[in-house]
Amino acid sequence: MSRTQARQSDPSIPRAPRGIPGDPSKVVLAYSGGLDTSIILHWLRDTYGCEVVTFTADIGQNDELEPARAKALAMGVAPEDIFIEDLREEFARDFVFPMFRANAVYEGEYLLGTSIARPLIAKRLVEIAADTGADAISHGATGKGNDQVRFELGAYALNPDIAVIAPWRLWDLGSRESLMAYAAANGIPIERRRGAESPFSMDANLLHISYEGGPLEDPWLEPPAEMWLWSVSPQAAPDEPAYVDLSFAGGDIVAVDGEAMTPGGVLRKLNELGAANGIGRIDIVENRYVGMKSRGAYETPGGTIMLRAHRAIESLTLDREVAHLKDEMMPRYAELIYNGYWWSPERAMLQTAIDHSQTGVNGEVRLRLYKGNVDVAGRRSDESLFDQKVVTFEDDEGAYDQADASGFIALHALRLRNLARKHAEKHA
Repeated sequence: MSRTQARQSDPSIPRAPRGIPGDPSKVVLAYSGGLDTSIILHWLRDTYGCEVVTFTADIGQNDELEPARAKALAMGVAPEDIFIEDLREEFARDFVFPMFRANAVYEGEYLLGTSIARPLIAKRLVEIAADTGADAISHGATGKGNDQVRFELGAYALNPDIAVIAPWRLWDLGSRESLMAYAAANGIPIERRRGAESPFSMDANLLHISYEGGPLEDPWLEPPAEMWLWSVSPQAAPDEPAYVDLSFAGGDIVAVDGEAMTPGGVLRKLNELGAANGIGRIDIVENRYVGMKSRGAYETPGGTIMLRAHRAIESLTLDREVAHLKDEMMPRYAELIYNGYWWSPERAMLQTAIDHSQTGVNGEVRLRLYKGNVDVAGRRSDESLFDQKVVTFEDDEGAYDQADASGFIALHALRLRNLARKHAEKHA
């Protein structure tokens, strides 16, 4: 008798929620080892009678990940079905750096730290499902947020036939109290933290840390000083500026102060420098893809430095029209990442154009970091389009004929002069 038939004949067996095709026999769960995903692990087996494979990704959140293995083992997951992977370098190289070639910023402020991590996690969920013979994946994102969209659009783009189980949209455990009661009733260990628990919902990776919930749900209230975990406040930052030289090749930072580094190494170093100088804090209200406004606070010290430096080297090496076209494309590109379309053909198309523009984006940028500010102190490149002979206020030795500007202005003024004459005739 199948489990579906058993459910029909035995009402004591939990019924599978609607919307899941068939009975999944094995599910890959994005697993942190915390209470929520531990409850999901038990709920999946209890609801579907399936095996569960756990996947825990290290993308630079600075958490100790090995306890997740012990918790999964304690809950009966087979050792060969526990995946704990260091994805920090892949995250920086294949996701963060391509995004920064585009200077991507969502709604003018958000550097997309959470958004850009989700396509990598979705990719590995689908790959592990294929490797282990699983027919479904599962995540712990809520039904109110963006992450559910990002995980699932990514998964379906990579495997259109994969089943996705989102417990927060399916179960009736809608409150913290009901989760705790479920854990207690099913013998799921509830960790008692020492000291006061943070009121914020936080998400961290190599690019940023985010804060939502708690006092931030009132947009009028200033974030408490103790909320910020990575950076010193600008007021407490050193009284002397710090200087850093960044070397670019093909639009990517490849060395810091002359020391060659991997993408992951670059991010770690710039996070350290930025955090020490009070750089990268923002407090914004953003428009979620699901339709609501949400207030979040973010620390992105290394990313803030990267963006400033990249725009500086592009200002020297990109043709004007290419630079302006990139700026026109950027909001669309950023929106695609925010909304979960990293694996879409339109993002790939934009990425191809962006990467092509970066072939000549090579050189060095010197930045001054001071009390929350990132200023450009200098930039240079062998491929610079800046011609000092043309722009000088001194004798240009015939490099530019200023009389040419008369014809240029006359041509561009033609339509404006015609409009002005017509307007004058109409009101004469």
